[in-house]
Amino acid sequence: MDYNDRVWTEKERQERLLSRKNTIDDSFYNGIFRRYTYPVLTRDHVPLSWRYDFSRERNPYFMERLGVNAVFNSGALYRDGKYYLVARVEGNDRKSFFAVAESTSPVDGFRFTHPVVLPDTCPDETNVYDMRLTQHQDGWIYGVFCSERHDDSSPDISQAVASAGIVRTKDLQTWERLDNLVTLRSPQQRNVCLFPEFVDGKYAFFTRPMDSFIETGSGGGIGFGLSESIEHAVIDNEIITSRRRYHTITESKNGAGAVPIKTEKGWLHIAHGVRNTAAGLRYVIYVFVTALDKPWHVIAEPGGLLIGPRGHERSGDVDNVVFTNGAIDTPDGHLFIYYASSDTRLHVAETTVDRMLDYAFNTPSDSLRSAEAVKQRLSLIEANKAFI
Repeated sequence: MDYNDRVWTEKERQERLLSRKNTIDDSFYNGIFRRYTYPVLTRDHVPLSWRYDFSRERNPYFMERLGVNAVFNSGALYRDGKYYLVARVEGNDRKSFFAVAESTSPVDGFRFTHPVVLPDTCPDETNVYDMRLTQHQDGWIYGVFCSERHDDSSPDISQAVASAGIVRTKDLQTWERLDNLVTLRSPQQRNVCLFPEFVDGKYAFFTRPMDSFIETGSGGGIGFGLSESIEHAVIDNEIITSRRRYHTITESKNGAGAVPIKTEKGWLHIAHGVRNTAAGLRYVIYVFVTALDKPWHVIAEPGGLLIGPRGHERSGDVDNVVFTNGAIDTPDGHLFIYYASSDTRLHVAETTVDRMLDYAFNTPSDSLRSAEAVKQRLSLIEANKAFI
């Protein structure tokens, strides 16, 4: 195949992918949410011009010069009739950057428009990823993300330090970099999101207190803290909201996912929980609700997972993982949860706010013991005898 034929073939192949309509996965049902057949973003969605040099003179074999390994973990926003994703794009060189994709549909048709250029104000910052997007009461759109650098205090070349970086924008084009979040009582932070409203006139964050880059150590769960300033955000005290518990889906760690969604019954949180297994860490997605007037106070937390990896979702760069940092609730009550599988691709799950509230308030909480879990099961079986 000559040069021009190869270019045309790759353009045609990508256009078929970008134009493909998504369909509901009818093989899955639980009454809570619906899965879709195809991912909404993959590495193959990244524009060819971001990967290939189109100069025949410089690139006579039409080789990929800046390859992309994966597209996953995306913040999400709905504005002006469009759905926006700010996804983590990981190059073949392992460096991640953010890129904006948009569509008029929440489940397909996403096309990348531009990479995000962050002001380079942290010279020791090596990698950035997993941005949560918050449309805040103050009028700005904020992005809170993980800012990673090498731990120069350690002789181990693989040791890292994680902080929460903060940027803001009005248009998803131009971004202003603010100071990284400082938490006085937690050495490191990952999976931080900014609450969309002021609390007592202050900026509120959901945090994940950590003793090291991977291990939460003394961190008891998802934290909540207040800062007087957003330009120089500092949190002194972190209140633990959803707690880690032994032999549950949050045993190893848990963290905020999508920005909390305001409902008539409370703030809906779609978070992630992690437990250790013989095959490594298993990430799943779970739900809890906090009070409208006390957004740190948990008032409902159904037991177990909401979304776990299934089928092909189990395989990828980091197997057996689902993770979310973005969801969109629409004016008509629908809710779209954008979740990544195995650090490789991005999917969407569809439900409604009403269904999620029913799930959150009417699903039994974790019984914490096998003896109690079987009692829950027997109670359901007995109650169903009148209907079966």
